[in-house]
Amino acid sequence: MAKASKTVKQQRNQPVLEKDEKQTRSRTPTFICEIPLRVTSAQEHTLLVRLEAARQAYNACLGEAKRRVGLIRQSKRFQRAHALPKDDPTRTTRFSEARAAYQFNEYALHAYAGKLRHSWLGQHLDSLTVQKLASRAYKAANKLLLGQARRIRFKGRNQMDSVEGKNNTSGIRWCGDHVEWSGLILPGIIDARDEVLSHGLASRVKYVRLVRRKLGEQTRFYAQLICEGVPYRKKHHGLGEGVVGLDLRPQTLAIVSEHYASLQMLCPDVAPNAKRLRQMDRKLDRQRRANNPTNYDERGRVKKGAKQWKVSNRQQRTQSLRREYYRRLAATRKRCHGQVAHQVLALGNQIHLEKLSYRAWQKNFGKSVGLCAPSIFVTRLSCLAESADGTIVQINTKRAKLSQTCHCGAVKLKRLSQRHHRCSCGVNAQRDLYSAFLARFVHPDSSLLDAGQAASAWPGSEPVLQAAFEQVITNQLSSVVGHVLPPLVCGYARVRAGRLRQVYKPTLRARML
Repeated sequence: MAKASKTVKQQRNQPVLEKDEKQTRSRTPTFICEIPLRVTSAQEHTLLVRLEAARQAYNACLGEAKRRVGLIRQSKRFQRAHALPKDDPTRTTRFSEARAAYQFNEYALHAYAGKLRHSWLGQHLDSLTVQKLASRAYKAANKLLLGQARRIRFKGRNQMDSVEGKNNTSGIRWCGDHVEWSGLILPGIIDARDEVLSHGLASRVKYVRLVRRKLGEQTRFYAQLICEGVPYRKKHHGLGEGVVGLDLRPQTLAIVSEHYASLQMLCPDVAPNAKRLRQMDRKLDRQRRANNPTNYDERGRVKKGAKQWKVSNRQQRTQSLRREYYRRLAATRKRCHGQVAHQVLALGNQIHLEKLSYRAWQKNFGKSVGLCAPSIFVTRLSCLAESADGTIVQINTKRAKLSQTCHCGAVKLKRLSQRHHRCSCGVNAQRDLYSAFLARFVHPDSSLLDAGQAASAWPGSEPVLQAAFEQVITNQLSSVVGHVLPPLVCGYARVRAGRLRQVYKPTLRARML
């Protein structure tokens, strides 16, 4: 499976700025080609031992990086630099001096990781793999120093699921149709009829990543080839022309283009069985308490301090079933995100949507965000648009005020429960659809609405938005009644549908819209 790599941009105006390296590398477009591997039981045992060695090497590098971050924060140089205003030109230099005083940079951590290979870890890991583990630890600790993370997590047992190399010449490397790593030869399962896979194999491989996935009670290994170029785009995934406005909510998405409008669920196929999940959680809790009675007090609470947890075979089987259930939900969610993203890109090559705080959504709409993952959808849409030469425009929410603004110029504050936009100028439309309509006419640089263009386009877009809203009502009524409504051609059918709308429309609007 091929997908575009995510472009990471360094944030500005952070408490600590990292000094650029002297040798700048030229960046080329990158995508990932994933190939399943055929692994024997003996090779699986060897890979599991090496993953455990990688886990301990990563934890050692992370602990050393965390120690150096603590020393930097306690130093007077860091505190004096942090007290300076952000526009002071010497602030960045002083932060760099504080880093250099305690050797907190990626290459210094590489030198520390090289010493680990003098132990038993050197028998299982090559130098390039250890350096990439040190780079992962440095990036995690650097976020802690920059204030982008509150804490860092060490890897527990069986939690290290991937290792990678730095190039395709030594260490973990791809050789035609198999992976070679320090004596291990892992053949790939290649389907010659797969066009996506053929495109990835024909591209230059930068480096290789080995990934372990747990499918139920079984373990599968995959090789992710990080290739140079752009991912393969299937023929039926076309790229349209024009501007598309989106209004994203925790569970729904409004899409409006020049001649099309839709209000739909973001992940309609993701429907977890809450009763089954609750039963598995309760069963797992009973097994955990039965296997570790000494770790709980007389009131059933977990005791404080270090403890050893015993896991029985039946508890492991229950954990595998629960993990497999969530894995299938995640796979279904990913498929729905891809379908909706390709649907949006087929309508236009310039996508306008608001820049939202998904962390705030997690606090207010935790269950919906966990179910549909809107932030992951935006990331997937951005990657697909970038690989297809499209553009994603992030609109400033406070400046645009799309949910409160009318194209006549009136601005009125609305409650979240008010799902319809009504204005004295005569505009009456569903709130999300109307916000997506206005997003099409927001200037990309200033995030300001061009009311003149919106007003001129409204007469042609109003019936399109109304038809999209009626389609949502019809679909919801069909799910309530149990069958598809007949065409509204006779008076009886019109009256019957009207009565159903009067009965079910308030509930449906409150629940879905």
